[in-house]
Amino acid sequence: MSNSLIPPVTASLSDRVGAVIQQALDQQRLVGAVVLIARHGRIVYRQAAGLADRENNRAMAPETLFRLASVSKPIVSAAALVLVARGQLDLDSPVSRWLPEFTPTLADGSPATITARQLLSHTAGLGYRFFERDEQGPYATAGVSDGMDFSDISLDENLRRIARVPLQFAPGSSWAYSLATDVLGALVARIHGTTLNTAVSELITEPLAMRDTAFYSTEPQRVACSYVNDRPQPHRLQEGEIVPPFPDVVGINYSPARIFNADAFPSAGAGMVGSAEDFLRLLEALRDGETLLPRTLVDEMSRDWTHGLELEGSPGIGFGLGFSVLRDPELAASPESPGTWRWGGAYGHSWFVDPQQGLSVIAFTNTLGEGMSGQFVNDLRDAVYGVSATGREAA
Repeated sequence: MSNSLIPPVTASLSDRVGAVIQQALDQQRLVGAVVLIARHGRIVYRQAAGLADRENNRAMAPETLFRLASVSKPIVSAAALVLVARGQLDLDSPVSRWLPEFTPTLADGSPATITARQLLSHTAGLGYRFFERDEQGPYATAGVSDGMDFSDISLDENLRRIARVPLQFAPGSSWAYSLATDVLGALVARIHGTTLNTAVSELITEPLAMRDTAFYSTEPQRVACSYVNDRPQPHRLQEGEIVPPFPDVVGINYSPARIFNADAFPSAGAGMVGSAEDFLRLLEALRDGETLLPRTLVDEMSRDWTHGLELEGSPGIGFGLGFSVLRDPELAASPESPGTWRWGGAYGHSWFVDPQQGLSVIAFTNTLGEGMSGQFVNDLRDAVYGVSATGREAA
């Protein structure tokens, strides 16, 4: 698809987006969703649809809370950039300057130097346990937590375990989605001199009035239940259920109860709770380049730091400091503008920001798979831009 201007905001936008949401619900690909669309700082579309709790017939609401998984990554990444703006963190200094106990090595045993920029861009050489082929992989053997399982270890202990596993490649030489953001969270906490919970609260959520966003929830009645795509309808996610996000990987060990455990270590890469409107506050604060960070640092976040490396299975897409960056809309088969930011989350979320269009779109669902990388994600995107599956403008 080639890039196209968004049609004027009329009732047709609501019709198109509403039809996509309803179709996903009718076809039982989603159980529930909250979708927000903002243009130039003004919300032009807001809908809560379907059910937050199907078994108890609890409707989805705009203020429903969601387990966020990787939606936490841009939150903690932004916290790191606030420290940069304050002169407390240098993106290109070795993280061992602040985390001297974090001393990973290369496969041959030689020492490796990792910078905060490499953690933020996932070029540090780290991996994820759930990407391993089986339970005998190096992260599994080391007892590393991906941040979504039930675990009684501390953040510092998880950091030590991550450091015991040899890096997959020399830092800066390749790209791999990874536990780098969990290491970044430990770095943010160390520099701020507090726990990560407190650091993120003081650096991000309090200044932006993100009152419902944290590392655990005390309001289970507001949190959406989680479901897994299945036939004839999604089934409720069970405690300890393992769900592979892609073929040929061991999969994610989910603990839906973790978000209610205040003693679970704060996972910067996969372990927060929040609302769609809270997250919109963050995206808009970054997009406007004035509220939270200076424009120069937002530009750093939104630059492709993979240096032309291809992200596996994502042609035309690079990675910035906390989210992906669209390099080539034609290769990516997307109507989004070049430079669009995007990412999602394993509990069923997707979002994107098109700075050229002044556009922010958030879709928080409670259905694993479909809400992160299923048909719904592309259908919603195309409805926003008013294009059909073939790239022509919709009627």
